Amino acid sequence: MSEGINEIGTTFTDDDRRFMARALELSRRNMGQTDTNPSVGCVIVRDGEVVGEAVTAKGGRPHAEAQALVIAGEQASGATAYVTLEPCSHFGRTPPCANALVNAGVARVVIAFADPDLRVSGRGTTILGEAGIKVETGLMEDEAKRVMAGYLTRQTKGRPHVTLKLAVSADGMLGRRGEEIAITGAEVKAEVHRLRAVSNAILVGAGTALSDDPKLTVRLPGFEGNSPTRIVLDGKLTIPLESKLVETARDVPVIVVAAPSALHDMLGNPTRRHRLLREAGVETMEATSLDILLAVLAMRNMSTLLVEGGAIVAKAFLDAGLVDHIVLFQGTGTIGEGGLESPLTPSDMPAGFRLIREEAFGPDRMFEYERSS
Repeated sequence: MSEGINEIGTTFTDDDRRFMARALELSRRNMGQTDTNPSVGCVIVRDGEVVGEAVTAKGGRPHAEAQALVIAGEQASGATAYVTLEPCSHFGRTPPCANALVNAGVARVVIAFADPDLRVSGRGTTILGEAGIKVETGLMEDEAKRVMAGYLTRQTKGRPHVTLKLAVSADGMLGRRGEEIAITGAEVKAEVHRLRAVSNAILVGAGTALSDDPKLTVRLPGFEGNSPTRIVLDGKLTIPLESKLVETARDVPVIVVAAPSALHDMLGNPTRRHRLLREAGVETMEATSLDILLAVLAMRNMSTLLVEGGAIVAKAFLDAGLVDHIVLFQGTGTIGEGGLESPLTPSDMPAGFRLIREEAFGPDRMFEYERSS
């Protein structure tokens, strides 16, 4: 059996990688649905057989380890637990998962990476080690960090992890002003809905809201309940009251971010437009910069933000250095003269981003990039 060695010298087997890959597969199931907690996967293995597995429940409780231990029962004694994040060590609404693993008699714990939460970092592994449990970290660390990128960014940077999604034509255009042009096909559309389903919030500019009249909900069968909070950057409150976003605001939350002058008159009273939007169920918010907006979203427990458009908003996030992840879809058709030029193309990517995946979606292609540091 071939083996791999992580950066600190721990040796992992092919079986270790297989079981951690399963834990990561589980963790992806509830991405964006676990409130402030990360979506952690846990697989418990005894004598080469999986005896318990789970993912952090929607809403953040119960944790993956606690659920997997219940499933494993007495078979957890002497077993190996594969966990995508260091088990928690602090008492909250539930006892620490590190203590639960100790009490269950687990013999070995393999962890993808340490939790940056100061309440946990290093303490979970200490509890396990002091109980005589063999602890190994660093297995498939990069993959695990991608799955929990939202949690990590909010913990370390105090803002949501930002994914910029753009669809460009073969000649590098986003479309044509005043026209709705389908750049990519049905396969890409389904993938975009999947991206929405794992995001806490989705953001567009006023131009996109006006020209496309999007709904920005998830319409994949079985995932309709995963629609993210919808955010519109609309400094002058131009969004029509009859738009799909406003009309569905009571079903899926909508936040319109506007300039103070659009929200209140000189006496500090809400403007008529402001009142009408609030009466329709739209939340309004003031933010003088993107940094402040993202900090507020993080305080509201939003860990992932999908920026869908358009060109001006995309450039603003890029110029501010607030994009962590780029998903660029490229169609096969061309727009030609008069098209809206994209701030990004596969051949013109900003410094600091590296290609991590390229995939075909029907006739179209997807290029996925992440920030290097």
